[in-house]
Amino acid sequence: MTYRWILRSLDDAAVVSVLQEELNGLPEALARALALRNVSSFEEARHFFRADRDALHDPFLMKDMDVAADRVSEAVEQGETVLVYGDYDVDGTTASALMADFLRSQGVDAHVFIPDRYEDGYGLGSRGLEGARDLGAGLVIALDCGITAMDEAAYAHKLGLDLIICDHHTPKAKLPEAVAVLDPKRTDCEYPFKELSGCGVGFKLVQATLERLGQSPDAAFGYLDLLAVSTASDIVPLYGENRVLMAEGLRVLQEKEQVRPGLRAMAETADLDLADVTSTGKIVFTIGPRINAAGRMAQADLAVDLLLAPDVDTALPMARELEELNRERREINDQIEQEAIQKAERHITSRTPHGLVLYKPDWHLGIIGIVASSVVEHFHKPAILLARNGDEVKGSARSISGVNVYDALSDCEDVLTQFGGHDYAAGMSLPEDRVDAFRDAFDEAVGRRITAEMLTPAIKVDASMPLEILGAHEDRFWAVLRQFGPHGPANATPVFHSDNLAVDGKPRTVGRDGNHLKFQVRDAASDGGRSYDVIGFGMGNKLNVVREGFDHNWPIELLYSVEENTWNGRTTLQLKCRDVRLQHKSDGLQRGEGVKG
Repeated sequence: MTYRWILRSLDDAAVVSVLQEELNGLPEALARALALRNVSSFEEARHFFRADRDALHDPFLMKDMDVAADRVSEAVEQGETVLVYGDYDVDGTTASALMADFLRSQGVDAHVFIPDRYEDGYGLGSRGLEGARDLGAGLVIALDCGITAMDEAAYAHKLGLDLIICDHHTPKAKLPEAVAVLDPKRTDCEYPFKELSGCGVGFKLVQATLERLGQSPDAAFGYLDLLAVSTASDIVPLYGENRVLMAEGLRVLQEKEQVRPGLRAMAETADLDLADVTSTGKIVFTIGPRINAAGRMAQADLAVDLLLAPDVDTALPMARELEELNRERREINDQIEQEAIQKAERHITSRTPHGLVLYKPDWHLGIIGIVASSVVEHFHKPAILLARNGDEVKGSARSISGVNVYDALSDCEDVLTQFGGHDYAAGMSLPEDRVDAFRDAFDEAVGRRITAEMLTPAIKVDASMPLEILGAHEDRFWAVLRQFGPHGPANATPVFHSDNLAVDGKPRTVGRDGNHLKFQVRDAASDGGRSYDVIGFGMGNKLNVVREGFDHNWPIELLYSVEENTWNGRTTLQLKCRDVRLQHKSDGLQRGEGVKG
């Protein structure tokens, strides 16, 4: 795939020199990367690098938090039965485990209901609410769902249930009628940080309730391991409070004895050393998929039960079951992905759509969201995968930068039964006889939002620098750079650009199928300059570019991040390649828009 190289622009370029001066001659590339993350002074840099719990906001700043905390405190003091109503993804299951564990620790008879993806669908539904009534519950706490559930909230009231909604999805103009609706994205909510996960909103309610009960709100930090898993897996922006909770949570996960037994058992069956969980990637690609496998392949209750397990011995059989479900999920995923890509290629050949809507009745409803992401990555177009579920069709949407898929679906509202989600991911349902009409409507909606430029994916670059800068300041450069984490949306790993690089030694491909690219580079203008190892994962197809540079002694341009690599007990810095070009064939860097981070 061809990429545009975009140098992220700064609102005030003078901030870079200010940071260099205040931070004792910090290399310009690092000062620029800091400025792009809204750091403009020594004090802001100190907070960025030393983000801690003091940076978290008072939970009572959230609209309705006082009412919600009072009602949960009443349930604790009156010994009520409470139903925790969650969702079947990682965010929903971790949020449910957090709330159920807290309520039980306060002596509450707390039950958990997770909807079945096929029988109930997403969000609040009658079966769960009727179950709460049958249990004799007076209070339902909905987590990671409920913000658009107007009819279901009315039904809860009819059943005599008090309802508290803890959600983080985008609300509609009208809110459900409930005792409290906690969602920082409410237009009338002045909470300073808008991007908490559903589990994060639940955490805030626990903090507030502890305070109402006269207990220390700090007790809520016992759930940092769940918050880290939720925050990483739900792909929420990693700045502000999320960055603090993620950093604190990673520290807890690395201290094995502080981690709840269910997560320890899961790590054991996945052959994951929790001490190595130093970044969000280990969660996103190892822990998250296994938790999600429960809701995708069977019942998400399994994941909640695992997270609530009292000890590792109890948790291990459930963790092994999740491991097997995840293996089955991968097999089905591969099959659907192959079919979806073939369908997409036929659609593109016949009609050149702006967005892809792909439908096969028997696709696995629990897998299509993952595959939709793969289709977007493969074709760089917004994509929706649909599958039949009973009498209707349900689907998952994913999008590209610049195209808000929730807004696009809003334009298709007349052919949909319901929809909801975020800027880049959403779900919907519709009658089967409207699939073709939906395909046309979605294509038109995307066409109104997409530009020709958006159709070529971009790699956003933090700074351009001669490679010799890294060599001259290596120890300090890495000591500062490693503190930019944890990385994720809105705080991506910094990407650097260097040109005039000489390929040092013959490049080669590595890996079982030769999928990865391995070579060395040095600054061509620096006699005797240090060579750095370069690894390009999944970039074996770029071998000819690098080999041509080596064979003809032509300089290359490189986009890369800097990382540590340990081999045979020796740790060195290496460059992780993002893209590579022959310099004389390169268009160089384009100037781009600033990116929040």
